Order: sequence, then C-alpha cells, then structure tokens
Amino acid sequence: MATWTRGRATVEDAVTSPRRITSRALRDSFFEDIQSLTFGLVRRRESSLYVGPLELLRFGPAKVSRTSVELPIEGGLLVGAPGGYLRLEAAKGRMTALVEGYRPRLPRAIYALTQLPFHHTIMRLFLLRERGRLPEPGVPAPPTKRLVAGAIDTGLCAMVALMAGKRRRLPALLGITAGYHIACWSLSGRTIGGLVTKQRLVAVDGSRLSVGQAVIRLLALPLAAVRTRAVHDEIAATEVIAD
Repeated sequence: MATWTRGRATVEDAVTSPRRITSRALRDSFFEDIQSLTFGLVRRRESSLYVGPLELLRFGPAKVSRTSVELPIEGGLLVGAPGGYLRLEAAKGRMTALVEGYRPRLPRAIYALTQLPFHHTIMRLFLLRERGRLPEPGVPAPPTKRLVAGAIDTGLCAMVALMAGKRRRLPALLGITAGYHIACWSLSGRTIGGLVTKQRLVAVDGSRLSVGQAVIRLLALPLAAVRTRAVHDEIAATEVIAD
C-alpha cells in the first residue's frame, strides 16, 4: 500500500506470521538484513544506511515499545525534508513495516517508478525472512514434478521464440521467458507447466508473489542449477506447493 498526503508518502508492507519476535530483535535484524538483501550494496553506519560514501537514510534514536520499534527519519540523500518514521511491528499474527510522513527527494512520478518498487521488494523480503518458512504454506511439490513443469515452460517459451524470427531468436527467447515467468508467478503463481503438474508458487507465508519477488527469483534461478538446490526460492522467500 502507498498513499500521498501533501507531498509526504505513507507506505505499508505486511505479511502473516505466527512467530513471536521482540521489537528489539526487529530493530537489530532490520539493519543486518538490509545489508544481506542488497548483497552488501547498502551498509549500516551507526543509525544510517550508506551506499559507498553516500548516506541514503539517517534515522534518529529508536523508540521501542513492547511490539514495535519506531525509527524517526532525519535526513539523507533520499530525504527531501526531515520528518516521518519507519515503524516495524509484530503483533496479532502479522509483521508490518510502515513508513509514514516521509518526503522523498525524488519527484513523485520518478519515486513511484524507481525507489518505491525497490522499497516494497526489500521490505517484503525482510518481513518474509523474519517470518521464516514454518509453518509451511502448503505441501511442497515433489522435485520431479518441478522439473517436469520447468521443462514444459521452457519448451513453450522456446516454441514462441522460434516463431518470432530467425535473426533474433536468443533475445526473443530471453525476453519471452522473463516476461512469461514474471507475469505468471506474480499474477497467479501458476505457469502452464504448473497447471499441468498441479503446483503453484507462493511466498513463504502463503500469499501471492510481488513483481519484485518474481524478478529476484528469476535472476537467482541460474544459482539453483549451479548449486543443484532451490537457492532461488531461499533468496526470494518463495515455495512451490502442490495445488
């Protein structure tokens, strides 16, 4: 969810979670996970987040309650004016990350197309990582069925790419494969291969994937082939379940 009031943004991400986690643990894991989720690109220095020498966000002293931690937004390259806060909360079977009263430095249209999708993706992955994989969102699909579904989807994408023309078959194959999987995963969790083999892709809390999750899972897919395990599901906080 994202709304605007007088130039200030309110952005909320939430996942279901049966896990009990303290507000202090949420605060500490947030700074640790941001670094790992961005593959070390974003790093913490005291109460700020940096990319190289650039201070992206500076937070004030944390306000900790029994179920939440609130980090005031005080400045940084991404901040148009001080004000607002980031609140992380775990209560009533949900984990929530709420940014309220934040004024981006970027113009609204550019912010909505660039920084906002990145924010949603990182915060959703952070919440899902804190939620963990237990309890499982369903019965995991057998590896054999996953391989069959992948073969069906690969064959369909290759067939369409062949029909696209002789000169640009490889670019067509890559584009079709990416668009097909991202659309299917984020809209319903089911590719045609998944429909045939009766399986679907979900986030670890059982919810539908975001577009950002789908993109990250696709980019991480080659790692699964190299390591011969579902690394892409670990990175994207996803699971393939029997449908």
